[in-house]
Amino acid sequence: MTNPLIDIGANLGHESFASDLPDVLQRARDAGLVHHLVTGTTLAASEHALDICNRYPDLSCTAGIHPHEAATASAEVLSGIRALLNQPLVKAVGETGLDFNRDFSPRPAQEKSFNEHLAMAVETGKPVFLHQRDAHERFLPILKEHRDSLSGGVVHCFTDSREALFDYLDLDMYIGITGWICDERRGKHLHELVASIPANRLLLETDAPYLLPRSLRPKPKTRRNEPAWLTEVLATVARCCERPAADIAADTTANAVRLFGLDVVNLETTNLKTVNPEPVTDTL
Repeated sequence: MTNPLIDIGANLGHESFASDLPDVLQRARDAGLVHHLVTGTTLAASEHALDICNRYPDLSCTAGIHPHEAATASAEVLSGIRALLNQPLVKAVGETGLDFNRDFSPRPAQEKSFNEHLAMAVETGKPVFLHQRDAHERFLPILKEHRDSLSGGVVHCFTDSREALFDYLDLDMYIGITGWICDERRGKHLHELVASIPANRLLLETDAPYLLPRSLRPKPKTRRNEPAWLTEVLATVARCCERPAADIAADTTANAVRLFGLDVVNLETTNLKTVNPEPVTDTL
């Protein structure tokens, strides 16, 4: 049987999936994926993510404002995010955090939005879905300030240093690994670091349609990543950790269920290709 997998970060509301989402989800099922967490990055994108989850089985989502969009995080927009967090299929607050690599939003606006999201996570008891790039020195103290009141969280798409990794692990955060680890140019440092992530704190994600694993063979015809390719991330992580892929799959799936409170039906005993009914026709 294919190893059951959960993709904890997929941007399935992206326009590149508008015409063939049912096929994308079927390929993911065939590859062994039993659940996807659809990422919300703006109020509109979070609403769209929830709509997708309401129309297809075995999906849940996050709701939040990406740091790139922090300048748009008005009181009205944040109120809209807060309302979405009341929905059962919205499992986490975010994507939120700090991105000082591109500074698409002013840094003070990013920090304000980050603090607001953390406060919502404390209020609702939902975990946080976090983004940090080139901002560790500011990100860490803000997260620390709220950590004792948070139910948990994941530092999504981790690409940082050993120091940053252990800072997050010291806060008992989960660590999300993407196809970045499959990139021989940028991700080589992760090959050593991933083995330092405790088995009960590791999560896998594609960040589809971004971060197509460069190690895929044969190479896909397009550069669009999709959840089915989570198997390549799994294979690379297993090789780097020198552990069986089945064990990594079991650990990361259990971690995702635990962190996000997912209801994955008959995870261990059902044939994965028949877990989910055929999705309704996409109307995007």
